[in-house]
Amino acid sequence: MNEEIARAVVLVRAIEIADQKREVLSEDDRLYASRSAKELAHWQASDSKSEVTADHFLQQRSEQILKRLAERTPAFAAFTRRRNGLKTLSISLPLLALLLGAVLDRVTDPHRVDLLSAPLLLIICWNLLVYAGLLIWACLPARRSNGARSTLLRRLSVGRSALPRKLPHALAAGLLGFMAEWAQLGAKLSAARLSRTIHLSSALFAVGAVLSLYARGFLSQYSAGWESTFLDAVQVHALLSRLFMPAAALFQLPAFSLADIEALRFGRTAPLESGARWVHLYAATIFLLVVVPRLLLACFANWRARKLSTYFPLDLEQPYFRAFNEKLVADSGGTLRVLPYSFTLDEARDKGLSALATILLGAQARLMLRPSTAYGEEAPEALRDTRLDDPDVSVTAALFSLAATPEKENHGAFLDYLVRRSPRGIAILIDESGYLERIGAQVGGKERIDERIALWQHFCHFHKAPATIVNLLDPSLRPLDGGAGLGVSAAA
Repeated sequence: MNEEIARAVVLVRAIEIADQKREVLSEDDRLYASRSAKELAHWQASDSKSEVTADHFLQQRSEQILKRLAERTPAFAAFTRRRNGLKTLSISLPLLALLLGAVLDRVTDPHRVDLLSAPLLLIICWNLLVYAGLLIWACLPARRSNGARSTLLRRLSVGRSALPRKLPHALAAGLLGFMAEWAQLGAKLSAARLSRTIHLSSALFAVGAVLSLYARGFLSQYSAGWESTFLDAVQVHALLSRLFMPAAALFQLPAFSLADIEALRFGRTAPLESGARWVHLYAATIFLLVVVPRLLLACFANWRARKLSTYFPLDLEQPYFRAFNEKLVADSGGTLRVLPYSFTLDEARDKGLSALATILLGAQARLMLRPSTAYGEEAPEALRDTRLDDPDVSVTAALFSLAATPEKENHGAFLDYLVRRSPRGIAILIDESGYLERIGAQVGGKERIDERIALWQHFCHFHKAPATIVNLLDPSLRPLDGGAGLGVSAAA
């Protein structure tokens, strides 16, 4: 169950719990939604060739109820279209960070590269502190969100807390209950999305600062140098050597000596060095220590957010959900799989077969009609794509026409194959409708039909598969008492 479906399901549950007096949703509304959801869930499962699950049912039922409420109450429709501010924040914050990074170095001298640039050193040091904090936080055995963080995540999960006006009391109470519950359920997902946005913004902030350095370098001449009240050349050399060492080693950038640092101190009479080398050192260091780790953290947070969004952790074992699941299982019926032999069904007989499936397996029964096996075709070849031990099939039935004369080398071979390969046995349906239409009104027609029925029954008994006579044009002419009226061969 994904996030969108889970949100709708939780919203419907909150409304139903608050609406104990059936002021917003009548009993008929709820029953109609449940009946429609069952049918739609079966169609959805059939299209995806999967089993009907509680997820399918709850999704369809919540959609039915929310659609009805939106039609009745326009203010509620506006609430369902409301979205939290995470999407806007995830776009605007990284772009703002990129812009701020680009203008950061404007606070310094635009014509020189300060070896002890406070903005650039602050970017690097702050991110290193963040990595250390994240590592320590991950190692803590029990972590609880503080009040400010919880409030922020709650706001990001549900958006504005104000309710639309002109809502019925029960509906307003349901929405308040939903927002309180969804704030807790969606906290992990919101935290993952917020983390992704923050890491991406931090990376773009650093990128903006570096791009600004290079952009201004094309239009003006940088001079490199440093000055400090408390640090001497030896200390500055040690600091910068350690800071630039990873990037210099990885990108093969030229090294610098203590004499180079001493000569670059601002205020000396010696000519100042061009700042290109130091721009490259700072850019490579920021890329290595800030941009790459932050992007990796953003990718990890994005993976967590996508996983939580696709498989939202909603507990379906709660009493509200469990009641629906138990009822769904009880009303799910079964599947009747029919394997016709030399018998193509028209629309009327197909409807009759569906009616038989309902009689045999209940109101929610499903019919699986396989393509007809051609006369004389070998059973292994015709049924090569049919799994006769499919656990999702309740009853497998071979379908013959009473108009055909049973033959051992054709009909018999088909029956023998099915009896041998079907672990739960096979049912045999003999449709009399076509033969009855052809000779029923003729003189002696009834006797001929009785003889043909006896022939088929003896033939099927010989092949260890009892036959059941049906009339697909009018199933009431050959009534079946549920599964008790259907003969099934013994399991092979």
